[in-house]
Amino acid sequence: MDGTVLVADDDRTIRTVLTQALTRAGCKVHATSSLTTLMRWVGEGKGDVVISDVVMPDGNGLEMLPKIAEDRPGLPVIVISAQNTIMTAIQAAEAEAYDYLPKPFDLPDLMKRTARALELKRRVPNEKAEELDERPDDLPLVGRTQVMQALYRLVARVMNTDLPVLISGESGTGKSLIARAIHDFSDRRTLPFVTVTGADLRDLEGPARILARVKGGTLLIDEIGDIEEEIQARIVRMMDAPGDHVPRFMATSQSNLASAMEAGQVRQDLYYRLSGATVHVPSLRERVDDIPLLGEHFLTRAEREGAPKRWLSEDASELFRAYSWPGNVRQLENAVRRLVLTSRSDEIARSEVEVVLGSQPEMEPVLGGGDTEKLSASVGRHLRRYFDLHGNALPPPGLYARILREMEMPLIEIALDATGGNQAKCADLLGINRNTLRKKITDLDIQVTRRRKLM
Repeated sequence: MDGTVLVADDDRTIRTVLTQALTRAGCKVHATSSLTTLMRWVGEGKGDVVISDVVMPDGNGLEMLPKIAEDRPGLPVIVISAQNTIMTAIQAAEAEAYDYLPKPFDLPDLMKRTARALELKRRVPNEKAEELDERPDDLPLVGRTQVMQALYRLVARVMNTDLPVLISGESGTGKSLIARAIHDFSDRRTLPFVTVTGADLRDLEGPARILARVKGGTLLIDEIGDIEEEIQARIVRMMDAPGDHVPRFMATSQSNLASAMEAGQVRQDLYYRLSGATVHVPSLRERVDDIPLLGEHFLTRAEREGAPKRWLSEDASELFRAYSWPGNVRQLENAVRRLVLTSRSDEIARSEVEVVLGSQPEMEPVLGGGDTEKLSASVGRHLRRYFDLHGNALPPPGLYARILREMEMPLIEIALDATGGNQAKCADLLGINRNTLRKKITDLDIQVTRRRKLM
C-alpha cells in the first residue's frame, strides 16, 4: 500500500496496532485520540484515507463525515465502532462513509479495505446525512454478533435501491422491524408505508385501493408464503403494472420460499419478482451472545415507561442464554416485561426466570440434545447462511482459518465446562495432548477460571 492514513480512536491499543500494521504495509500514519486534531489534519490536506471511531472524547465521528465530504470531496472514511446497532451501520451508509466495520474488527480485513480505499476515486457527498440526527434510535435491532453485523451491512446496502426485498426468518425475529427500518431510512421515508396480508388482496379491487394508499412509498406483503395461488397471481400483476406511482415492494416469510416454490406452493414468477434482494433475519439461537444485550435493552425500555429499575442476576442471565427462545425476540421481550412486574427485588433471580420460562413453550436448552440433524448438516446450513448474508459479495478473505477458530473456541469452552475445568480430562475428552490444549487456551484467550460442570 502507498499513501497516508489518518487514524482517530480514543483506544491507545487500537491506535498502536493500526499504526504498526499500516506502517509495515508501506503507509504513512498519523494517529490521534481527538476529532479536533483529525479535522485539522483533514483541513490541512493531509491523508489519503481516514479510519475513525464513532464515539470520541470530543465528539461523534459520524457527525464529522459531512464536514469531511465538504472540505475534502473524495476522501474515503472507514468507520469503526463498538456501537453495534443497526443505526450505526445505517448512519455510516447514509453519511457516505466508504466502509463500516464493527469492533472487534478483523485486522487483515480492515487492511484490505484500506488498500481498496486508497485506490478510490472522487465520491459525491451525500446531502442527507445531517437529517439523521432527527431520526429515532430506539429500534430493538441491536447485536454485536457477526450475523447481526452482516445483517446491518446488508440493510444499509439495499436501503436506497429500488429492488424488491424478501425478508425471511422465524416468527418473532423482527422481520417487520427490518422492513420498517429499510423504509424509514430510505429516500421513500416521507411516503406511506403500508402493510397488507392476503385477505387485503382477496377483493378484485383490493390491489388498486392498496396502490392508491401507498402512493409510491413502500408496500410490505406479510407472510407471502401463506397466500393462496389466486392472490399470488394478483400480486404478480400488481407488480408488473403498478400505475403512475411505483411503490417499493417488500415481503416477509417464515418459510423457506425457495423450497416452497420447488414444492409448488409459491408461484415461480412471484418468487423471482420478490427476491431482488433477500434478507435473512437470524433467530436468537443463532445469536446467543446478543441475548444479554437484548435483555438489558428491554429492561431499560420498561424503566423509561415507568416500571421500577430491574437487572438480571448472573445466574438468571445464564439461564436466559441457555433457553431455546422458539418465539425469538418477541418472546424474550414478553418474558422480560413479565419479570419486571413480578420480581420481588430489583435483581431478578434465577428462580424467578425459571418460573417464567417454565410456562413458555418448547423449553429446550440450546446446548441440550433432541435435535436429530447431523452436525455436518447444521454447520453447512449456518455456513450457507453466512455466505447469503453477504449478498452478491464474498465474505472477507481468510475464511478457512476464521471458521475453524470460531468452531474451535466454543468446542473447547464447552468441553472445559463439561469437565469442570479439569484440563487433563478435557484434553482426554477432545483427544488432544494436554500441552496442545494449554496452547489453544492461551491462543484463543479462553478464561478457565470459574468453570463449572454442565448439568
